[in-house]
Amino acid sequence: MMQKWQKKKTQFPVLALVFLIFILCSIFYNEHKIHQINQENPNNNLQTTNLEAYDNNPFNHYNHTLQNLLPVALDRSSKCESTVKYSGQEAKWVVGKKGFNGRRESLERCDVFAGKWVFDNVSYPLYNESDCPYMSDQLACHKHGRPDFDYHYWRWQPHDCDLKRWNSTEVWEKLRGKRLMFVGDSLNRGQWISMLCLLQSVIPADKRSITPQAHLTTFRAEEYNATVEFLWAPLLVESNSDDPVDHRLDERIMRPDSLLRHSSEWENADVLIFNSYLWWRQGSVKLLWSTEINGVCQEIDELRGMKLAMEAWADWIDSNVDPLKKKVFFVTMSPTHQLREEWEPEGKGNCYDQRTPIDNTTYWGSGSDLPTMQMVEKVLNRLGSKVSVLNITQLSEYRKDGHPSIYRKFWEPRTPEQLANPSSYSDCIHWCLPGVPDVWNELLFQFL
Repeated sequence: MMQKWQKKKTQFPVLALVFLIFILCSIFYNEHKIHQINQENPNNNLQTTNLEAYDNNPFNHYNHTLQNLLPVALDRSSKCESTVKYSGQEAKWVVGKKGFNGRRESLERCDVFAGKWVFDNVSYPLYNESDCPYMSDQLACHKHGRPDFDYHYWRWQPHDCDLKRWNSTEVWEKLRGKRLMFVGDSLNRGQWISMLCLLQSVIPADKRSITPQAHLTTFRAEEYNATVEFLWAPLLVESNSDDPVDHRLDERIMRPDSLLRHSSEWENADVLIFNSYLWWRQGSVKLLWSTEINGVCQEIDELRGMKLAMEAWADWIDSNVDPLKKKVFFVTMSPTHQLREEWEPEGKGNCYDQRTPIDNTTYWGSGSDLPTMQMVEKVLNRLGSKVSVLNITQLSEYRKDGHPSIYRKFWEPRTPEQLANPSSYSDCIHWCLPGVPDVWNELLFQFL
């Protein structure tokens, strides 16, 4: 026995020597590759390593070279040097934490998303447009000339139960010491503004503040030590459209394997409300992978592009969310009403001059894409209790009357031809406030 043990023991120095040679070869190889890249791309953002100022530890040196290879962040100036067809590549994700198995009991006793709109000019609206200091000119329809107020007075009534009456103080108590964050596009921003209008009246003016910081805007209620925030992330993953103001670009580029820009903002929120849909309805999108150093983009159709982004987002949720500690909601697609003929045979135009909801309970317009909804449902199903779904699509389908139409601020002057045909420039995508997004927040209130 002793002889065998001594024989094995003599092998360790040999193994250690082989391992050391392997490490040194790896270092020299990476040094050579970085030198080669710098020669081929003299204007790139890679930085040279200052060996004299750096630790002699080979592992530190290796990590430094990896940091130098991080991709340049996307912004509105990002361009594709060339474009090829999508190769079918999928993002490879490193799971940082094991999935949590805790489950959160649903508070829903009936299907609150199935019901009808009831005219109620006694209990509604829940606030007045002119009384909300955070109202957006994109959503302030009465301010911009809408002559009727009927869109204020519709209440959502589930078939088999009643919604709990909105109570701003109760919401703030639920949020005490917490961060509530909306993450998404302009429709999610509209829901955030609705939430501010619903909540702000019970907070004294000197005890509340709002702070815009790049793509994150924060409303703070001092006495509750709570915030209600909005993070602009229209594609969920990193993209060249991540500027909250200047994002109208002919070429949309995204990184399906990069969430860091946004997740670093949302990871510490206690309640998260996500959405994504509208920006995927604008045609194909370009993919620029983090590992691509030559600016070659891959072109992909909107449905598959959204699927890549949703799967990246779902991987982050699955790896980082404990449903016993963090509440996550996903808001389904907000419908548009671009074709009047869909709810009114022989009708022409769109949502312009519509003053009442659709009363056909089976109505489903082309503004809500079933293949997209099915894809989103499949992604969400694998997350189980980690995400609660706010299914606002069907109930919002009925509200052809709820859009700003021509009654909003437009950032560019209307032409005489447009003014002669109001349907040609009507906004049938966003929603007037007070209005439909208030009901989305009432539904959210049921689950907080």
